[in-house]
Amino acid sequence: MTFSTTCWENRLLTLACGPLKQERSALPEHKNRVNVDRDSLRRAYRHCAALTAQHSRTFFIASGLLPPEKRRAVRALYAFCRVSDDLIDRPPAGNRVAALASWRAQVLADSPIDDLDPARASVIIAWADARVHYGIPLQYAEQLLDGIAQDIEKKRYDTFDQLAEYAYRVASTVGLMAMHITGFDGPAAVPYAIKLGVALQLTNILRDVGEDWRNGRLYLPLDELARFGLNEADVAAGHVDDRWRALMRFQIARARRLYAESLPGISLIHPAGRLAIAAAGELYRAILVDIERHDYDVFRRRAYVGHWGKLRRLPGIWGRALLWGYRITKPLEECHE
Repeated sequence: MTFSTTCWENRLLTLACGPLKQERSALPEHKNRVNVDRDSLRRAYRHCAALTAQHSRTFFIASGLLPPEKRRAVRALYAFCRVSDDLIDRPPAGNRVAALASWRAQVLADSPIDDLDPARASVIIAWADARVHYGIPLQYAEQLLDGIAQDIEKKRYDTFDQLAEYAYRVASTVGLMAMHITGFDGPAAVPYAIKLGVALQLTNILRDVGEDWRNGRLYLPLDELARFGLNEADVAAGHVDDRWRALMRFQIARARRLYAESLPGISLIHPAGRLAIAAAGELYRAILVDIERHDYDVFRRRAYVGHWGKLRRLPGIWGRALLWGYRITKPLEECHE
């Protein structure tokens, strides 16, 4: 028995299943190994690991729970996503549209392009090697870049359905690509990865309301702001009142529901990857607790889980991931052939 999905879930499932089916029908000879020497490849992967450690301690800790080869591949994936995102948030001199288009051509090319900044070349080399080695569908990378490009023009979202599709493109696609590295038990795992990505991105959005507003963006659905008697002027003022608390409680409850529905899918990940995925999900979910503890004030501080807070949670996550937790009792609707 499977449980029916909502409109936004159906739309995201369609987006995710297309690349998976194309990957299955692709001929092996269409996949080319990256033609670089071993030392260059090793340096490229080391650069990606350093970039991951610099920008996301949570992801660095979670990926450290993978076997070495998969660990370096997942960190190459993170570095690819990080550099892509920075082209919008911290663009080089010049036009952001042109910069992203150039980067897109480079990362989707069959072989690395010679005329590149060395740091970016390292990311492209490691990412290309990981993508080919683990058979990651290129369409997921294209969907990710499409989502990142949205931030250039689209600054508001009218409904959660719109926001969910954005979250799929910038977050669920990352999980779907990571899943190819960790290994997974077929199409049944896809809807869980989609929901986990939306949960993670929604957590990011709730944590970063103040920072995003200062950057000219508001991701909270406008119709839901209005439902709680709020508008953009209230966000600009940064007042934490009963209306704001009610909105945040509603959004946090939604995020927790998405985590609860998605985490059982970890049982469909190959055993060597379960702990890393569980750690990424649960450590991010803990950010919601920090938001609550500080009275939902996401305007003047950035919610986080400290280093010791992360380490303290790992034994319980280990037990749930590998021993007694994450069992599917209500299967989600999956991709159909």
